[in-house]
Amino acid sequence: MPVISFASSKGGAGKTTSAIILGTELAEGTSVIMIDADPAQRLKRWASLSPAHPSLDVISSGGERSIQSEIDDAKSKAAFVLIDLEGSASRLTSFAISESDFVIIPSGEEQQDADAAIDTLAEIAMESRARRRPIPAAILLARTSAAVKSRLEKHIHSELKRAGRVFETELHRRTAFSSLHNAGGGLRQLDRSDVNGVDKAIANAQAFAAEVVELLEETQNA
Repeated sequence: MPVISFASSKGGAGKTTSAIILGTELAEGTSVIMIDADPAQRLKRWASLSPAHPSLDVISSGGERSIQSEIDDAKSKAAFVLIDLEGSASRLTSFAISESDFVIIPSGEEQQDADAAIDTLAEIAMESRARRRPIPAAILLARTSAAVKSRLEKHIHSELKRAGRVFETELHRRTAFSSLHNAGGGLRQLDRSDVNGVDKAIANAQAFAAEVVELLEETQNA
């Protein structure tokens, strides 16, 4: 079963939000286990806010000594395993990336986010060499504006595309996405009378999930 890690060498890049969006979308059609491997435990906090989707389970990692066993156990129980990693290099992060079939690297449209994404790509490349197998990865632009890009944003996009693969789908800055951290659950459980743009957020999330599945199929057939 595919193991997907969310990694970035910088905190606040959007790992947890992106993981929640993908996990809840995938759970609409299949089983998902999400592993919270970030000491901040934001994923576990989100899961505690409302009843979990029947096809989705969230567990906390016991740390670097248990993460590989946790991944193996999750793979035996669910169709997809998603791992929310901490925003710094560590043995736990290294172990999780080594077990991953795909790594998603969220990044904003600021230079410090782009620099962190490129650093993370380099870390994954080192892990690939150490494990003597390719570990596919792609940069996900998150918290972006749906408006026309500025010159700086276009420059950052070009820089990221030169460094590695970039998702065609962007996760735009949306109230519905940020509301997930307050309400729990998925986009479809949000109260439309309180949260604007839920339908557009769902369409954005569906496009993201579809591209993830497409990239997984592409890497598996390569």
